[in-house]
Amino acid sequence: MAILVVGSVAFDSIETPHGKVDHCLGGAATHFALAASYFTPVRVIAVVGRDFTAEHEAVLTRRGIDTQGIERSNGLSFHWTGSYSGHMDVAKTLGTDLNVFETFEPKIPDSYKDSEYLFLANIDPVLQARVRSEMPKVRMVCGDTMNYWIADHAANLAKVLRELDVLLINDGEARMLAGESNTVIAADKVMKMGPKTLVVKHGEYGATAFFSDRSFSNAKLSRPFRAPALPLAEVVDPTGAGDSFAGGFYGYLASQPELTPAVFRTAMFYGGVMGSFAVERFGTERLQNVSRQEIDERFNLFREISHLEHAGV
Repeated sequence: MAILVVGSVAFDSIETPHGKVDHCLGGAATHFALAASYFTPVRVIAVVGRDFTAEHEAVLTRRGIDTQGIERSNGLSFHWTGSYSGHMDVAKTLGTDLNVFETFEPKIPDSYKDSEYLFLANIDPVLQARVRSEMPKVRMVCGDTMNYWIADHAANLAKVLRELDVLLINDGEARMLAGESNTVIAADKVMKMGPKTLVVKHGEYGATAFFSDRSFSNAKLSRPFRAPALPLAEVVDPTGAGDSFAGGFYGYLASQPELTPAVFRTAMFYGGVMGSFAVERFGTERLQNVSRQEIDERFNLFREISHLEHAGV
């Protein structure tokens, strides 16, 4: 079943202890779409400039991703410059050039309006709410946000939260949003703001799903579910790992006929699988070339190290 993702298709200039790249293809929607495309059809709404070439678009279309919703504008694409050092858990932003993304107004093609799943990537909550209102018949809505929107656009973000089935953010953002230092208490407060389910990303430590009474139609889970990250000998570039996790997670959910606790747990691990591939190369290089066989082999490795059979997955 098709996922519609709305977010950024951008270029990143990145430096890590493993090297440096300039203007590699990136952006939240790009990482998400590539990761999700291994599980289900994906459609993208974004804006790019004249520096986005046919070669860049082919990165997406080779994976069967529908790019009809990518608007071309007479300017330069969104460009982020950052560096990582040491533990590489936090990026140092050296430059953010919004360029054509600054005036981005999502436009939904008619052919996209039958999308059954909607992912609202990290963009202005005003735009997120507008897209959500124009897609009233979707089966599920998942969204992302960041500390900037939480701190300075709380009222607009609150409107989006009320419309989400799943909110997917990191642990610092969850605590900031709830105004709580304890993640468990923060999760409960966040879900009372609207989301039926909260997925909290912990970087190299995996992710935790918190459930409410509204998470599933035919089951209730009172306990959180923790999915670990796969131990990796080398992380080349963490940029986009969280968006790749989201793509694997939501792509698997959209590929299933019914949302059950077992499906949700499995989706968490497929999210971890795609995030683990994303960090092995700069930008989206690894996500462009991974095979479905490699994905399933790595998922089976997750099963082995996590004893997933005991969790009913």
